Amino acid sequence: MNALTVIFVALCVFAIGYRFYGLFIANKVLNMRDARETPAVKFADGHDYVQTNKVVLFGHHFAAIAAAGPLLGPVLAAQFGYLPGLLWILIGCVLAGGVHDVVVLFASVRHRGQSLAYIATQEIDKTTGAVAAWAVLAILLLTLAGLSIAVVNAMHNSLWSTYTVAATIPIAVIVGLYMQIWRKGDVMGASIIGIVLLFLCILSGPWVTAHPELFGWLDIDRKPMSLLIPIYGFFASVLPVWLLLLPRDYLSTFLKIGTIVALALGLVFVMPDFQMPALTKFIHGGGPIVGGPVIPFIFITIACGALSGFHATIGTGTTPKMIRKERDVLFVGYGAMLTEGFVSIMALTAACVLVPADYFAINAPQQAFEALGMAVQDLPRLEAEVQETLMHRPGGSVSLAVGMAHIFAQIPWMAHLMAYWYHFAIMFEAVFILSAVDAGTRVGRFFLQEMLGKVWPKWGDKNWWPSIVVTSFVFTGAWGYLVYSGDIANIWPLFGICNQLLAAVTLLIGTTIIIRMNKAKYAWMTAVPGLFMTFITFWAGIWLLKNQYLPNQRYLLAFLSVLVMVMMAFVIVGVIRRWILLLNMDAVVCDPYGDEVKEVVQE
Repeated sequence: MNALTVIFVALCVFAIGYRFYGLFIANKVLNMRDARETPAVKFADGHDYVQTNKVVLFGHHFAAIAAAGPLLGPVLAAQFGYLPGLLWILIGCVLAGGVHDVVVLFASVRHRGQSLAYIATQEIDKTTGAVAAWAVLAILLLTLAGLSIAVVNAMHNSLWSTYTVAATIPIAVIVGLYMQIWRKGDVMGASIIGIVLLFLCILSGPWVTAHPELFGWLDIDRKPMSLLIPIYGFFASVLPVWLLLLPRDYLSTFLKIGTIVALALGLVFVMPDFQMPALTKFIHGGGPIVGGPVIPFIFITIACGALSGFHATIGTGTTPKMIRKERDVLFVGYGAMLTEGFVSIMALTAACVLVPADYFAINAPQQAFEALGMAVQDLPRLEAEVQETLMHRPGGSVSLAVGMAHIFAQIPWMAHLMAYWYHFAIMFEAVFILSAVDAGTRVGRFFLQEMLGKVWPKWGDKNWWPSIVVTSFVFTGAWGYLVYSGDIANIWPLFGICNQLLAAVTLLIGTTIIIRMNKAKYAWMTAVPGLFMTFITFWAGIWLLKNQYLPNQRYLLAFLSVLVMVMMAFVIVGVIRRWILLLNMDAVVCDPYGDEVKEVVQE
């Protein structure tokens, strides 16, 4: 299989999916109308509820949802061969992930920009909403801790990477002040300023590395870095969204998309063939990277690139509070998901162009690789060219960086820049992940404020500074502690189960909304992927319990797995009961905007 063919097919599938399936959902199923005021218009406060240009908001939303998943998941799934991952990304992104993201963002816009738990409370019942709130909060903590550990591992003791990522913060503040204060609404001018500064920042990386006497203080050890990441998350959560979080995510999107486009153009020049076969012997299980069989674990390993529950926390967090017009939901929600799917395709390609023995040597622990009986081929030369030790560094990030650097270095006149491209790719991954950490922390603050507001209404006031500061500190401190202690790394496999369970539940809640809107004939569009992922994820969770957690006496992991599955099962039962009630309603009523619905619920 030629890599260029894969890219062309992916672009065609995603373009057709957006033009036909996405537009059909927006127009026929959800009946999006710009005549309905969005929360950004109704509740504008200049802090969280801010009308935002859809292109800028796309940048924020894409940066927030596109974390480690679309980069590392496909790389790890390459263990099964390129075909299972390729099919799941193409099909899942269009029929499941894109639908999930656009429906949940639409639901939050129709519910004052509130959280998934609030939506469940209004659309199903208060008990189901309360259980969903605790489940989502736990999953969000696990997600942010795991993502932050990935950032720490990529940045600590790497002066170049730390400098480039840190420089995006003051650049973002400058762009935010320009767009909001100095030249309000001038997106083009702000973009030019930001891109120029970001480009200079990237180019100056090698010079900074060559002068440790000036910038050595940026060569930060692991433990201090584990403190700095949560500190950044705290300020990103507390400061006005337009000052730091929004412009930084917008600018990082230029870097993300620019790098992916450059990688695609590099493939056009190089036109490499996949070295990884379509299927490997590990589809039946027993692989050195993913222990389970290809089904159900392909759907768990590749999460964000095809379908991800974490997207629901962003789609009901920062983004819905900034949607200017209701029809922007399609471009921001469905469009960003398809873009992330293309990122996953590129990550899968970067892994599969490596020689299989080299791929397994990087991603498998030493003992597991030796058991394969493979001999590395190009890896010693690659290690010399990138000036790093590459063998037995599992997790996906190193093999992705090597694959990207390998492609870039084959472009004419680029062969001598292998080390540059490798370190650039590591920095690229860190920026990719960190932009999800800041948005996720702000969403976690929203969750805590909503939950505390039920006990003392003043704490639910999004503009009351004591509530903003305290909830941000508590939430950041919780996942920051996990990052600093490193314990969360031991339960990272649990995140995959939790993430996909949340996606399944979100799709089922979206089905409830579609039925209530008197569009039951279209309910299959969310119900089918939701029920499918529910079955698949429980299958994977039970497999992990029987074959890994209990036999290896990992009782904490077993307990957390059971706890999350039980909470999600409770939510699913509540959802199905609501379906039955709504489907048995014969009468319809008109909502305040004149649309016929089964029942009017409070927004």
